Parts: sequence; C-alpha cells; structure tokens
Amino acid sequence: MLDRFYLVIDKAAWLDRLLPVGLKLVQIRTKTEDLDLRRHEVKASLDKCRAAGAVCVVNDYWELALEFGAGWLHLGQEDLPGADLKAIAKAGIKLGVSTTNREELETALAVDPHHVALGPMFPTVSKDKAAVADSLPKLREWKAIAKRPVVAIGGITLDMAPAVAKAGADSIAVISDVLSNADPEARLAAWLKARAGWEIGA
Repeated sequence: MLDRFYLVIDKAAWLDRLLPVGLKLVQIRTKTEDLDLRRHEVKASLDKCRAAGAVCVVNDYWELALEFGAGWLHLGQEDLPGADLKAIAKAGIKLGVSTTNREELETALAVDPHHVALGPMFPTVSKDKAAVADSLPKLREWKAIAKRPVVAIGGITLDMAPAVAKAGADSIAVISDVLSNADPEARLAAWLKARAGWEIGA
C-alpha cells in the first residue's frame, strides 16, 4: 500500500537522516553514470529501508531492482519499451509508471501497473492559483480513469498538499520541499504530521 507521503531522493545517505524521522515511502532516483556507484546507491537504499521497515522504490533501473530483490519499481515512459515487464511481474514487483498526458496514461495502463504518477503538477514551487486551477482537474480525471492509486508529483509544497489530496492523489511525492529546506528533518516531520489530515478525493 502506498504511504500518503512519498519522498524522492538522489543519494542513499539521505536515509540516515530521514528514516529516523518516520519516513515510510521513498524512491531512490540516482542519475550517476558510474555503474559501481549506481549499484551502491540502489543496494544501500534498499538495505537501509528494509532495516527500518520502510518501502524503497527503485527508479528506472529495473535490472538492479530484480537483482537486489526490490519490491517496488518506478519507470518513466521512455523506460517501458526496454524493460522486461514479464520478469518484473514474475518477481512480484509493484510497478509505478510516470504520465504527463492522456496518451502516456493509456500507455501506462496497458502494462497494468500498481499505480501511476501524474506530473509535474506545478511548474514551480510558487503558490500560483492559475497553476492549481489547471492541474487539479487533471488529477481528478486521472483518478477516475486509472482505477488504481495515483501519485501526484512536481512542485508540490506542504501548503498545497491538502488541495492536491482532495483532488484525488493517493500519495504526494516531494523532492525539493524537503531536501532543499534549511532543516530537512523538521520539514519532513511537518509533512508526516500533516498527511493524516488530508482528505483523499475520488
């Protein structure tokens, strides 16, 4: 089951600071070209999360997800054609797929993922009301069509979270609002405290 708060990190070292705060769902998204470092980041993230009873989602690198026995995997649209979807399904890995438009949503649903992600919700972290007006109806549409959990991602701040949840997001994925904060631990704690009060829409 998806936690209502979903953090995306680029380095396993973040977990030493943030897992003790109570983080339960995290994605390791490392873009390094160094293959040994990539393997280290993915394996270390999985090991740390297992030890803490948290879910670690591997981004992109489905081969490493299979090798290290990951339970969750996230693929972008560009990754789907080259991924061994049969092997992923056989391993019982829960798959999430990124989407930005209806065509990509149809592509994602064709592989029967566990959940889909919609983003970016907002172009920036600003509280621009026009951006909110454009993105929230789209989220409601995705929720109605997908018939499975929907993750909202992209430019979402803590202030925006209640509206995003009410529009249908089962989980809200965050990067900069926590990792770029002057006190990431405190900001994460605020997110985790707030999530219990979010009203999830249909």
